[in-house]
Amino acid sequence: MLSFRKRLALAHVSVIVVVMAIAAFGSYLVFARNVHRELDAALLALAETEMGMLLSAGEGDTVIVHEAPPGPGAPSFVRLDRLVQIVDAEGRVLARSSNLGEAQLPIPPALRERLAAGETVFETLDGFGEEPTRMVSVPVPGRGASSLLAVQVAGSLDDVNRTVAMASVLFLILGGALLLALGAAGALITRRAFGAIDDVVQQAHRIGDANLGERLPHPGTNDEIGRLVDTLNAMLARIEQGMEAQRRFTADASHELRSPLSRLRTELELALRRPREPVAYVETLHSSLEEVESLTLLVEELLVLARLDAGQERDAAETVSLNVLAEEAVRRLEPMARERRLEISLEPAPPVAARVARGAASLALANLLDNALKFSPAGTTVRVSLRADVEVNEAVISVADSGPGIRGDELPHLFERFYRGATARSDEKTPGLGLGLALSQAVVHAHGGRIEAANEAGGGARFDMRLPLAR
Repeated sequence: MLSFRKRLALAHVSVIVVVMAIAAFGSYLVFARNVHRELDAALLALAETEMGMLLSAGEGDTVIVHEAPPGPGAPSFVRLDRLVQIVDAEGRVLARSSNLGEAQLPIPPALRERLAAGETVFETLDGFGEEPTRMVSVPVPGRGASSLLAVQVAGSLDDVNRTVAMASVLFLILGGALLLALGAAGALITRRAFGAIDDVVQQAHRIGDANLGERLPHPGTNDEIGRLVDTLNAMLARIEQGMEAQRRFTADASHELRSPLSRLRTELELALRRPREPVAYVETLHSSLEEVESLTLLVEELLVLARLDAGQERDAAETVSLNVLAEEAVRRLEPMARERRLEISLEPAPPVAARVARGAASLALANLLDNALKFSPAGTTVRVSLRADVEVNEAVISVADSGPGIRGDELPHLFERFYRGATARSDEKTPGLGLGLALSQAVVHAHGGRIEAANEAGGGARFDMRLPLAR
C-alpha cells in the first residue's frame, strides 16, 4: 500500500495533468479557430473587393472574360496565394485568375442553389490542388437570376495547418516543462512538509514515561505544522501534569492509608502482648473502630473521586432551590457548631435556583461548612450568603469564616487531593484527610460549576461555590 506522501504526490501530479490537459486542449481549439477565422476573413475581404469591381461595371455592361492560355499541370500557389473565379448562374466561368491553370474551382448545383438564395458559403476543398484549400463563394447582388454572378476565392490551408501544428508542439513542450516544474516544486514542498512531520514522529517515539518533560521540535513557523506541534506539546504538558498528579495522589493515598493502619496494628499488638483487663480490651476495640471508620471514610472518598474522574458519578441535573439547600445544610451542622461554640448565620436572600444535582450540591456545601467550622475560633460566626450573578449566568453560595485565612502560597494548592495547609498540619486536633475541598471541587466541576477561594478583607477565608443559574 502506498504511503500517504506518495498518494499525495500522485494526487498532486494527477490534478496538474488533468488541469493542464484541459487548459492546453481548450487553448488549442481557440487558437486553431482564430487562425482559421483570420484566413476566412482574408478570403472574404478579397471576394468583396472583386464583387465591388463587378458592381462598378454597371447593370448593362458585359463581363469581359480574360482568356489566359492554360498552364500545364495543376493550379499553383507559387506566385499568387489566392485563386479567384467568377461564375454565372449556370456555373460557367466568366473570369478567373491565371494561377488556376487548367483547373476550375468547384461550383456544384447545391452550391449554386445556396448562392441563388443569397448565402455566402465557406468550404474546405479536399483533394483540390497540391495543398489543402479553403474557398469562399459570395453572390453578387443586383443581378437578375439569369445573369447571377458569384465570386469564388480560394486560399491555401498549408500555412494555417503548419501554424496550428507548431502551436500544438509548443503547447506540448510548455505543458511538459510546466508539469515537470510543478511536479518538482510539489515534491520539494511535500518532502519539506513531511520531513518536519517525520522529525515530530521520531521525537514523539522517544518520549515516554521517563522523559515526559521533553517536547517536540518546533519548525519555527506558525503554519499548520507549527500549530500541530504546539497542540501536541500542550497535550504532552497536560499528560505530564496528569502523571505527576497521579504520582502525588498515589504517594499521598499510600501515606494516608499507612498511618491509620500502622496505628491500628500497634494497638492490636499491644493488646495481644500480655493479658489485660476487659476494660483495656474495650478501649482498644473502640480506638481500632475509630481507625477503621477513618479508613472507611478515606476509601469512600477515594472511590467517589475515582468515579468522578471516570465520569461515572454525575447525577442528572435538576432545578434546585439554593435557599432551601442552604437552610437544610445549616440545620444539619448546627449541632456541630454549638459543640464548638460557633454560630452559623444564613443571610436573607431572594430566591435563587441552580441547575445541578441536589446530592452533589448538598455534599459540596456540607464540606465547605465543615471546613469553615474546623478553622473558626470559638465565639465567632460562619456566614452563609446567596446571590444570583446574572452577568455570567451563575448562582453563588458563599461561605465565610473568621479563622486565620489562607496563606498566599497555599491558594494554588488548596483544591489538590490530600493537601493540608500549614494551620491544619500544625494543629493535630484539626481532623481531616485533605480530601474534602478536592472532592467538593470535583463534584461541582462535574456539574458545570466551580469553587473559588479568597481571603476576607477583615480576616478569615471565603469560599464561593458557583453553579449554573436556573432560569
